Amino acid sequence: MTNRRGDVEIYVNIMEEIRNGTIKPTKIMYASNISWLPLQRMLKSLIDNELIVESESDEKDGRTDKVYGITDKGRSVLEYFSKASVLIEQKRPVEIMSWR
Repeated sequence: MTNRRGDVEIYVNIMEEIRNGTIKPTKIMYASNISWLPLQRMLKSLIDNELIVESESDEKDGRTDKVYGITDKGRSVLEYFSKASVLIEQKRPVEIMSWR
């Protein structure tokens, strides 16, 4: 059985990569392990929801002139999901049953 990521996990992964300094779209694509068209759709959604911003790069290397940055709202969302994942991953101690 394979563990497939859900959309929310992919969105969070994209935002984490941007927060960590991966700002060019191709590098975000590779770091997030997602193909180009879904990445473009997700970046647009993140921009529309004001979680990331798109701007023009100072470097004109013939490829893309777009770079991405995370907003304060995006940082808050990442903090929320980080706390939620810690709570979800905490394991409860196994109860020891006594046999009488």
